[in-house]
Amino acid sequence: MSHARTTSFRWRLLAACAAAALAAPIGVATAASAHASGDVPAAAAVIAESLISQGRPATASSLETSAFPASAAVDGSSTTRWASEEGVDPQWIQVDLGAGASVSRVALHWEAAYASTYRVQISADGSSWTTLADEAAGDGGIDDISGLTGSGRYLRIYGTARGTSYGYSLYELQVYGTPGASTPPAGPIVDVSTSAQLSTALSAATPGQTIRLAPGTYQGSFVATTPGTASAPITITGTRTAIITNDGPSGSLSGCPHPGDGWDSGYGLWLYGASYWNITGLTVADAKKGIVLDSATHVTIDGVLVRDIEDEGVHFRRSSADGVIRNSEITRTGLVQPSYGEGLYLGSANSNFTCYADSSGRDRSDRVQVLDNVFGPGIAAEHIDIKEGTEGGVVRGNSFDGAGLSGQNSADSWVDVKGNGYLFEGNTGTFSSPGTFANGYETHNPLTGYGCGNIWRDNDSDLGDVGRYAVFVSSTSKCSGNPNRVYASNTVTNAVSGLTNIAVTP
Repeated sequence: MSHARTTSFRWRLLAACAAAALAAPIGVATAASAHASGDVPAAAAVIAESLISQGRPATASSLETSAFPASAAVDGSSTTRWASEEGVDPQWIQVDLGAGASVSRVALHWEAAYASTYRVQISADGSSWTTLADEAAGDGGIDDISGLTGSGRYLRIYGTARGTSYGYSLYELQVYGTPGASTPPAGPIVDVSTSAQLSTALSAATPGQTIRLAPGTYQGSFVATTPGTASAPITITGTRTAIITNDGPSGSLSGCPHPGDGWDSGYGLWLYGASYWNITGLTVADAKKGIVLDSATHVTIDGVLVRDIEDEGVHFRRSSADGVIRNSEITRTGLVQPSYGEGLYLGSANSNFTCYADSSGRDRSDRVQVLDNVFGPGIAAEHIDIKEGTEGGVVRGNSFDGAGLSGQNSADSWVDVKGNGYLFEGNTGTFSSPGTFANGYETHNPLTGYGCGNIWRDNDSDLGDVGRYAVFVSSTSKCSGNPNRVYASNTVTNAVSGLTNIAVTP
């Protein structure tokens, strides 16, 4: 819920001394914390410190609506904000500072929906966290927490109790210290600020190079065909204010999708045979498809925002194996074709194997890791569609907001699993109207021997009094030799029927 700030706040300084701060172990801070109703107090800024969070990739455990993205908390504006879903604890927001960043101070500008208890945490990998500060009596306003000592890539605010009946909301999350290794990038850097420069840089890319986008909008058909290497990947990077768009498609396509021949695919960013690339930080918006990978292995998509897409948001296709998508946000897809509006699409339907299968006869976009992303709201088809013939991926730590599922072409679940051997772990899913919602996760078996051997554990599902099961397995007989397993560590609330329609594994 959007609501005006009416609460008055007081100054409060928590006792701390320099000697105690110096004695504290690395990763645990003794912090001085100030609270106020205005700007960050000048007294707290006497020592010049570098702001290292502004414009960096940010993700969150949930969004109230797509109007309040995580990126709004690091955009430098006091009028935009991140807001979580309401009435649910815990919630978090994190920012990618670059590997090896050092943090000395954090300033939080809360909206009326503040945290009464929360932790400031840092992590090198986004999985194992060290607490830098622990607030047990938050009262909103501005929290200025200094005297921190810690290093890592990700800084997280982990809210454990809300101060109101709403959710959590921050106008600004400001992190001070020394930036991480990703700023500046290693290797040759090509700075671009126009669409023409970006097209040229993509065409001329070489292993080890970084293409760095200045803030602005880049309109056009952007295709990369040169691979990097394992030791010298190619990186395309920018802040969320560097926005890639494409108003295509145009021209005529002969045969299966491929660059050239005067055909504009309409894709925002297309990696065609371009293995070993990193796509970080930027935004892809207002395109037919967002990011498409064809025969592009070992690609990492990190901290991007994909929004306002006609069809699917991100597609690993034509055996684009061993990729990673993490710390990213995908919202508002399927704006023109809701039945093709998946957030993330892994592999290809068997009806499209003619174009996208390799010598095995399948599209083997295998072993893709989907980590710590925010999906929805406004994704018209499944948040993740895992196609038949793919194997061995990991879906961990993601947040699914099912509001806006269209129900077209059976688009009525967060995840549709037709592949084999996927691990679903530590994900959180919710559903609220509008939308059509049947189950949280579903398995199907359109290709003999597939849709089997998948595992669910430690996932939390709120089905909104609409969904039947958190995990619905469509057939046990088709997977009798390689059964799907749903562990008792999963939890479900507000389900019409329950956790799952199969026997639960202890």
